[in-house]
Amino acid sequence: MLLGALVSGLALGWRSQLFFLCLLALAALVIGLAPLPARVGVALLAVIVVGSLVGGARVAALERSQLGPAIGHAARGRLTFTQAPRASHYGWSASAKIGDDAVWAQGDGRPPPLPVGGTARFAGSLRPLTGRDHWLAVQHVRAVLRVRSLSPLQGERGGLVGFVDKARGRATAALSAELPATEASLLRGMTLGDDSAMSTELRDAMRRSGLGHLVAASGSNVALLIVLVLLVGAAFAAPRSLRLCAAVLAVAFYVPLAGSGASIQRAGVMGIAGLVAAMASRPQSRWYALLLAAAVTLAADPMVCEQPGWQLSFAAVAAIGLFAAPLRKLVEVRGLSPMISEPLALTAAATLGSAPVAAAAFGTLSLVSIPANLATAFVVAPVTWVGMVAALVGQFSTALATPLTWLAYWPLAAIVAIAHFAAALPAAQIRASGLAVTVASVIAVALVWCVTQKRHRLLAVGTVAVLTVGSAAMLTSRGAGEIAPPPSGQVRISFLSVGQGDATLLQSGDHAALVDSGPPGDAIVDRLSESGVRRLDLLVATHAQADHLGGADEVINSMPVAALLDGRDGVIESEGMSMAASAARHRVPLIKPAAGQLISVGSLRLEVLSPPADTAPAPGANPNQRAIVILARAPGMRLLLTADAESDVLLPLRLPPIDVLKVSHHGSLDEGLPALLDSLRPSIAVIEVGAGNSYGHPTQQALGALARAGVTTWRTDKDGTVRIDVDRSGLHVQPST
Repeated sequence: MLLGALVSGLALGWRSQLFFLCLLALAALVIGLAPLPARVGVALLAVIVVGSLVGGARVAALERSQLGPAIGHAARGRLTFTQAPRASHYGWSASAKIGDDAVWAQGDGRPPPLPVGGTARFAGSLRPLTGRDHWLAVQHVRAVLRVRSLSPLQGERGGLVGFVDKARGRATAALSAELPATEASLLRGMTLGDDSAMSTELRDAMRRSGLGHLVAASGSNVALLIVLVLLVGAAFAAPRSLRLCAAVLAVAFYVPLAGSGASIQRAGVMGIAGLVAAMASRPQSRWYALLLAAAVTLAADPMVCEQPGWQLSFAAVAAIGLFAAPLRKLVEVRGLSPMISEPLALTAAATLGSAPVAAAAFGTLSLVSIPANLATAFVVAPVTWVGMVAALVGQFSTALATPLTWLAYWPLAAIVAIAHFAAALPAAQIRASGLAVTVASVIAVALVWCVTQKRHRLLAVGTVAVLTVGSAAMLTSRGAGEIAPPPSGQVRISFLSVGQGDATLLQSGDHAALVDSGPPGDAIVDRLSESGVRRLDLLVATHAQADHLGGADEVINSMPVAALLDGRDGVIESEGMSMAASAARHRVPLIKPAAGQLISVGSLRLEVLSPPADTAPAPGANPNQRAIVILARAPGMRLLLTADAESDVLLPLRLPPIDVLKVSHHGSLDEGLPALLDSLRPSIAVIEVGAGNSYGHPTQQALGALARAGVTTWRTDKDGTVRIDVDRSGLHVQPST
């Protein structure tokens, strides 16, 4: 009870005076209704007050910054990476520090080969955080640093953190030596929680398949480490107390080695608490250990409770404690052996607890998580143990560690294959609201209770029925605010607001084409439904980048699609694989694009201008250079859809004057844009861009060029979905905000 009060004060009491008073009033009400002695009630209230005071002081200390005057301006200086830079679909990113201030560093191209603790001279610009950067704000990040140039420096951090950096570097070298890059990166992730070396395709596949937790060091890593230390100690006939002490030391060293994230901190505290209880011959309490872990992590950083990693970790452990036993009982009644029932019950319980949190935080739900985790269940422990032993041996000799890592090759390859296979399944990951997933999880728990309990079955069935009807009504209550398609013979162009990505809808009466589908999980299906679209004559994926084809599989799975113009150009990545798998399942033909193709969609005529026919991309070529460029014509309107192809691609095409321009690459820096505008002479331009994006889009250079050319410019980040109706009287622009 005291720990619970302390956790409440640390997590909530410091936020505002009004919130603190409400918390105290609620606690006093609960304590007053409970049959507790007065001194206990006073002690609980006092602990809440102490927790709020400690939390407030800690947050104030963590929020101090000397970076303020530099935010919003160009900056130069020394950067220390607190996370290894990792690749993304748009360049690279990593957490770092300028002095004592945390920043989120981003750059173009390949990630620099710098480890945790690596330092570099940088030149770039600092921008303030926006409302979309809350996930950074709760990590006390002060600004986003857009890096233009980076020069690595010699030297390492000193002290204990420097010692851990060196140990991590030796472990990384041992885990990466000789193994193929894909398997080596996965082994690093499973052993050290470091996924920076993983390709974006593999990282996305792990996420979509529900296996992402394998490369985020957490409770399973700590549990496997403790088991490994105890088994080794038993093999050498070490006394029980010595084995337990060795396990405590191993966990204490492993937590900072694995990055000291919220989930590994929680697991470390719980693991050490269990070991200390064993040394003292005291019974272990999962709930006491969980509250202790919450208190320790919140005392270090009270704002950590707003990080999804912390929430997911605690929700999963709490759900395992509540639901694993009933689920195990349920499946064992069905005759499954313990080898199957145990991992199934644990996986299902963890999913029940974490799915609502994940849906609320990320807006997605993996439907293949349970089978994918079951498929990998029997290889995770051996791989992790091999990785831990190899990391230990690697502290002395990388060569001696190499044979150990090769033992893990085939299990690692199996996990990679399972992740890619599961991620490519139709609707492997769907968009979902936190409320809907919470209701579904409650329904699942009620069903389990209904089956396993002998009493109150009628009440359970009634509860399930009510929840089912309520969730069905909540999930199906769509259609309000839907816009009717344009009348027959008229054309409407809708630049859909889907965040940092492209999605342009072309409608002619009941006919429709969608050029790009935005990033995954950004409401493309909802935007189409709002536009009155029930089927597509054509879906276009202009090129193989997630912000252009990430929602394609959702579109194909949600409505009939007559044909898909596939601009992946041989590039293989996870969103494209999901799109192709969905297309194959629904028998949507894939059409290879080539300049000169003409496609009719109602009264619209779409002409493919690029890429050239009968040409192949150069190895490692930028997909933007061969993105599909389309000139759309309708009576009274010419529209140029450029995808991410900029002036170096567009100017040689000798384009005719147009009326509407979809600005290339979200309004990025393009020195040839003034010449292009002079040639095209558009009257309207639309920039498809996400609000508060971290790439600086649209650039001041692009906006200035459009303004000097006298082009009326609309932006989806400020204007929402921009619709242009075309009729005999001209073009009529209608923003949604």
